[in-house]
Amino acid sequence: MESEINIKPLEERNQKIIDAVLQREKKICPGSIALIGIYGSFATGDVHAKSDLDLLILINDDRGWQLSSCFIQDDLNVGHDIYCTNWDSLKNDAEYNHPNIGKLMDCRIVYCADEKYRTELESLRNSVREKLNQPFSNDDFEKAESSLKEAQSFFARAVTSTALPECRKYSGATVIVLENSLAMLNKTYFKKSSKRIYEELSEMKKRPSDLTNLIEAVISANEIEDIKSSLCNLMGKCTATFDEAKKSLECEKQKAADVLPGAYEEMFSNWRNKMHLAASTGNRHLAYTSLVNFTGMAEELYGMTDIAQYDGLETYNPDDLNETAQKFDLLLDSFLEEYKKAGIKPKRYPDIDAFTADYLG
Repeated sequence: MESEINIKPLEERNQKIIDAVLQREKKICPGSIALIGIYGSFATGDVHAKSDLDLLILINDDRGWQLSSCFIQDDLNVGHDIYCTNWDSLKNDAEYNHPNIGKLMDCRIVYCADEKYRTELESLRNSVREKLNQPFSNDDFEKAESSLKEAQSFFARAVTSTALPECRKYSGATVIVLENSLAMLNKTYFKKSSKRIYEELSEMKKRPSDLTNLIEAVISANEIEDIKSSLCNLMGKCTATFDEAKKSLECEKQKAADVLPGAYEEMFSNWRNKMHLAASTGNRHLAYTSLVNFTGMAEELYGMTDIAQYDGLETYNPDDLNETAQKFDLLLDSFLEEYKKAGIKPKRYPDIDAFTADYLG
């Protein structure tokens, strides 16, 4: 930590780097730099003897990209990556679509070419603060869920891996993206250094109670099956956390009379006869996928309005598709009760002539 080392030489080194960037700008791209800020360990106080300098070099035009440089400082054996950032990138961060926005929010400004740039930066920060201060909404949940789905994609690659290096690669990606998704679920961003990630995760309210232990189990495992088992446990508990958060949202349900018209008819059209065809031909794949698709539509309707939940897969018996088809008919009849509750009549016609007469008015 800062109190345990002599920070003055590091600060002198940092200033030399900043001065060099500004001198180079004058030589090759005068006017390109809007401002320079320090973020990372020198902003959070997590400095150690090998800390590198993290700079926000905000540029106004494409000439400024020439200021970027990566190098190794041999006397301290420290690597530095001097990267530039343009306004578009910073504005994208201000949309708060990911939690790695400490560079935008917490950097300490050490150079500003014009106060208008500081004002513009502060405006972006305020827009993020305004977003973070708003009550957690369905839109916020969707952002977090999008990150969760990305983690689930890596998870699938990890649990289907047959080689240890590949499994570790994708399990590591799963862990990192899960951490991001939980930060989004808690409507926050990472403010401290990566060395203190467990501290930040433990401060989040919406998380598995044993989150850090779950992560440690994944990254401590030596055997591929142990990695997969630990990763499944982590993913399961994180997904349950998301399910709880979704239930707690006060969703304004739409009226069933506005949502349901046409739903029963669509279900009948899409899957009723497929189920009976599957039964008569012994086509398990057709029956199974039809039930999966039916269930997906039913779940979507359940999320939109106050109706019961309908799980088509509860009717599935791979050893008796005739029974499955009959139970599906009963499930459709049950769904039709939702129509009656909402005062909706299903559209049925004795033949096509009757339909066309009604359809054409």
